[in-house]
Amino acid sequence: MRAIWKGAVSFGLVSIGVKVYSATEEKDIRFHQVHREDGGRIRYKRTCSVCGEEVTYDDIAKGYDIGGGEMVILTDSDFADLPLSTSHAIDVLEFVPAEQVDPILYNKAYFLEPEGTATKPYVLLRDALTDSERVAIVKVALRQREQLATLRVREGVLLLNTMLWPDEIRQPDFGFLDEDLKVRPPELAMASSLIDSMAGEFEPDAFTDDYRAALQEVIDAKVEGREVVQPEEEEAAPAAAVDLMAALKASVERARAARGEAPSGGGAEPTPISSARSAKKTAAKKTPAKKTEPAKRTPAKKTAEKKTPARKTAAKKAEPAKKAPSAKKAPAKKKTA
Repeated sequence: MRAIWKGAVSFGLVSIGVKVYSATEEKDIRFHQVHREDGGRIRYKRTCSVCGEEVTYDDIAKGYDIGGGEMVILTDSDFADLPLSTSHAIDVLEFVPAEQVDPILYNKAYFLEPEGTATKPYVLLRDALTDSERVAIVKVALRQREQLATLRVREGVLLLNTMLWPDEIRQPDFGFLDEDLKVRPPELAMASSLIDSMAGEFEPDAFTDDYRAALQEVIDAKVEGREVVQPEEEEAAPAAAVDLMAALKASVERARAARGEAPSGGGAEPTPISSARSAKKTAAKKTPAKKTEPAKRTPAKKTAEKKTPARKTAAKKAEPAKKAPSAKKAPAKKKTA
């Protein structure tokens, strides 16, 4: 790493010489603009909009637009008179609990390395910050601009986090903030259950930039002259649900299934989630019995159907047999009398 700034941390009457290094780097894949026909780089010339002449860097100044087509021009000598141009101090203003600093204020991060004989006071400040569980609020001038920043400890190194000024934070102005929207307690309980089912420990290394990896694969394939293998399509995002409770329940079950967790049970106090699970368990136990019963009854029904015509046939045969004797005996009795 290359130091981008040198200065000193002013800690009371103690001065700690430090070197400043960028703590982060973007891994974005960068491209050049080229001519599609021959691959030649596209160059831009710095030309004046008034005279049309090409301008060198030495002839370029900074202009501040005051409106109405008027411009105030500032030269290097104007900036040289400002105190920040030669200030190389990180002034500690106060020490505050880390949770009082809103993360939206954080801008960029820098590592601080002790310089020369400043190692011992550097370690002293580092250990004191660790024991106090606080962060130092400091002011520092970087790139000709005074910035608010914090000093904290990360992996045994002092980390400088520059911050935005409060007036650089935009205020949200959205219509829904003025609406009187009320969330029902069951919905809130279900949402809390979903959060619990998706809870975990944050491990940054578990996440990857899939787009950058796929783009790099395309570039490598172009270089090697091979065909690009299309990655598997991810599951499409579900459409907006009409029933919020149904969506929350489905989300909870999906999260638990993804983590390989079985539905919870036991003596815990019933919640909307546990009640729903109990109902599902009961239904699951009864389902096999219902499926088995029709299978046993089916032969009985078929047997009954087969026996029924036999009984009808027997009845039909018996009827003429009974009627025939009664018809013949009737005249015989009359003759005897």
